[in-house]
Amino acid sequence: MKKLKKLLIYNLLTLLMFTSLASYLPTKPASAAVELGLEAEAAILVDANSGKILYEMNADMTLPPASMSKMMTEYLLLEAINDKKVSWQQEVSISDYVYRISQNTSLSNVPLRKDVKYTVQELYESMAIYSANGSTIALAEVIAGSETNFVKMMNDKAAELQLEDYEFVNSTGLNNSDLLGMHPKGTGEDRENMLSARATAKLAYHLINDYPEVLDTASIPLKKFTKGIEGEGISMLNWNAMLPDIPGYLQQFAYEGVDGLKTGSTSLAGYCFTGTAERNGMRLISVVMRTNSQYARFEETKKLFDYGFSNFSEKELFPANYQLEGQTTLDVEKGKEKEVQIASSESLKTVVKSNEEELYEPKLVLDASILGEEQQLVAPVEKGQKVGYLTYEYKGDNNYGYLFDNGDVTEMVDVVTSAGVEKANWFALTMGAIGGFFADLWSSVLNGVKGIFS
Repeated sequence: MKKLKKLLIYNLLTLLMFTSLASYLPTKPASAAVELGLEAEAAILVDANSGKILYEMNADMTLPPASMSKMMTEYLLLEAINDKKVSWQQEVSISDYVYRISQNTSLSNVPLRKDVKYTVQELYESMAIYSANGSTIALAEVIAGSETNFVKMMNDKAAELQLEDYEFVNSTGLNNSDLLGMHPKGTGEDRENMLSARATAKLAYHLINDYPEVLDTASIPLKKFTKGIEGEGISMLNWNAMLPDIPGYLQQFAYEGVDGLKTGSTSLAGYCFTGTAERNGMRLISVVMRTNSQYARFEETKKLFDYGFSNFSEKELFPANYQLEGQTTLDVEKGKEKEVQIASSESLKTVVKSNEEELYEPKLVLDASILGEEQQLVAPVEKGQKVGYLTYEYKGDNNYGYLFDNGDVTEMVDVVTSAGVEKANWFALTMGAIGGFFADLWSSVLNGVKGIFS
C-alpha cells in the first residue's frame, strides 16, 4: 500500500514538473503554422494591392539582394522620367568606368562601346531584361552625375519608402570588389548592398504600384541589343525563367501570370528572386533570398505562388451601402430632420484565405472631428457627406499584418450620409429651444415633487 502511495505521488510530481516546463517552452504564433518546405534563407509573400502579408519566413534577416538592388535604380529612373528630368530618347556617352565594367563578361553585361551613344531606353531595357551592370552604372551617372551621388539617392529614397532594413553601397548589387577599384566613394571595397526580404518586398510594392509600366519591360522574354561590339547584336534572354513566354528549355519553369520582376546572384547572396504574378485580378509579390542554385529560386517561388493562388482570393466582405447593425443613423442637431441614415460608399474587398470569410467582422469608425460631443452632426448636412469609414477586424490566427504600419488604411471605405438634411428655420429652432426649456423646467418640477414625498 505504501509503495502504491509513493508511486502515485511520484507520478503526480512528474506530471506537475512537465506541465510547468511546458508553460516556459517557446511557442510559435498560430500564423507560423504554415509550412511550405522552402529551401531558402528568407522569404515573403504579399498581396500587391493592399500590402497584406500572406506568408513570411525570416523576413527581417538582412541579406545581400544582389541584382534585385536594380529595382531601386529602376525606381529612381522612372521617377526621373516622370519628373521630366530625364527622357527616354536622351543620348548617353559611355564613361571609362562604365566601359570597363561592361566589358567584364563574367558579370551580366551587354558590352558597351565608347564610340557609340546609347539612349536611356536602350540602357534601361538591357538593365531590366538582362541585368546589365555597365548599363545600370551608366543610368546612375545620367540621373545623379556619378554613382557616388546616386548611392546617396538610393539610401534617401529607401528611407522615404520606409524600407527600414537596407544599405545601398552601389547601383548594381555587385560586390564592390567587382568594380575594379572604382566603387562609390565612402563605401568599403568588399561591401555589398543589404536588404531584408521584407524591405525587398516593400521596394517591389512601390515600384509596381507607383510605376506599373516597369512590368512592360520586365516581362519581355527575349530582345536584341543592337549596339554591341562592332555593331554585332546581342540576344538578351531574360534571367526570369518564370515568364510564360520564355523560350527553349526554360519553359519548364514558366508560370502562368508571371510578368516580373528581378533576379539576383552573387557569391555572397546566393541566388535570389523577386517575382510578381497576377491571376483572376489578384496580384502577388514574392521574395526568396539565398537559395542554392539559379533555378532553385524559381522552384521556391513556385511554392509561394502555388500557396498564394490556391489558398487566397479577393472577396467582397461587405457590399456598397452597407449599414452596421445598431449604427445605421446619426443624430442631427438644428436640422429639419432629427437623424440621417449612413452607409458605406462602396463595397469593402480584401484578400481572404479560403473558408475564413466568417472571421472578418465589420467595424465602423466615425470621424470625431466633424461630430459634436453627443456624436451628432450639425445641420445643414449634405448627401454623401463623409462621416467616417468602414473597415474590419480579423478574428483568425493567420495574421502576418501588412508591409507598412499604416497598411490597414487601404482596407477601408468611406461611410457617408444617405440623404441631405436642411437647417431648420429660426422659428422652428426657437420653438424647439422654448420647448426644450419648458421640458427641462417640468422635469425639474417633477423631480422636486418626488423629493418632497420620498
